[in-house]
Amino acid sequence: MIPAIKWENKVLYLLDQRIIPWEIQYVECRDFRQTSKCIKDMVVRGAPAIGIAGGYGVALAVKEAVEKDYPNPEDFLNQAAQCLVSSRPTAVNLKWAVDRVLSKGLDAFNRYGPEESLELAVQEAITIHNEDVEMNYQIGRNGSLLIKPGSNVLTHCNAGALATGGWGTALGVIRQAQSEGKIRKVYVDETRPFLQGSRLTAWELEQDDIDVTVLVDGAAGYLLSLGEVDAVIVGADRIGANGDVANKIGTYSLACLCEHHNIPFYVAAPVSTFDLTIRSGREIPIEHRDELEVLEFLGKRVAPYGVKGFNPSFDVTPNRMVSAIITELGNIFAPFEENIKKIIS
Repeated sequence: MIPAIKWENKVLYLLDQRIIPWEIQYVECRDFRQTSKCIKDMVVRGAPAIGIAGGYGVALAVKEAVEKDYPNPEDFLNQAAQCLVSSRPTAVNLKWAVDRVLSKGLDAFNRYGPEESLELAVQEAITIHNEDVEMNYQIGRNGSLLIKPGSNVLTHCNAGALATGGWGTALGVIRQAQSEGKIRKVYVDETRPFLQGSRLTAWELEQDDIDVTVLVDGAAGYLLSLGEVDAVIVGADRIGANGDVANKIGTYSLACLCEHHNIPFYVAAPVSTFDLTIRSGREIPIEHRDELEVLEFLGKRVAPYGVKGFNPSFDVTPNRMVSAIITELGNIFAPFEENIKKIIS
């Protein structure tokens, strides 16, 4: 698998996911500002990958503070962290990783000095990256327990290696189940307006020689009505304390369809995606992006001039529609509020 994120010689390289599958190029980030822009512009996307990139962005800010000998490094680093966190407001993994590296860097500045601060901040970012890969493998193992042999599964958006440190959450489950001979076919929603499903997820699965079929988002209901899908598996960008799930726009529609057709709807995410300060999905901030993303296609206007566009990046699926939340610590079932507390202490 081609890595979505690379850290080499104190420079961050992000695979430009806006141009896959046509081109494979990395965008070079030498400071936190470039990192923040890449996150906002969706060069890198997917909650875990955004978090990892944010962690490295803080490390780059520490590097700048050390090299330029800023008189108030704490103020500078806090401002850099805020810039990074504001890049994408819905994915809680971003703030989680930024806060973790920031805390390590600031503590080292006060305890040991600038050079040690940089070393420890970089190491913390690398640790977050490595931990995510291991968590994904465990999510895959736990989730595969829920997949029956000979299953056709449907997924939405991209929750694979490109959206994480490697392997994937929802795709991690699919990859593990495939290795155990349980997967017959994978259906992938194209996922408008950025087409993460048809461009990224289908590309990953095709590389793994997994039988994959792409469908337009609006065809999912008909496909489910035909009895062609045995389970739906998606990722998540933030999960509330009660188990409400924010994920790519269109996820809620799929959950409604699964409820109607009595099909299991699974969410795969690391525990870093849970935000226990959020009591329910109503409190999750939903990012709204530029309307041109839905009024244009590949840079060409497809809607009449003068009309407006509605472009939320995420929606919220109520916990009652979720069959299980698959984490590295185990599979969580209803009652979610009670069982989330048990598994995440």
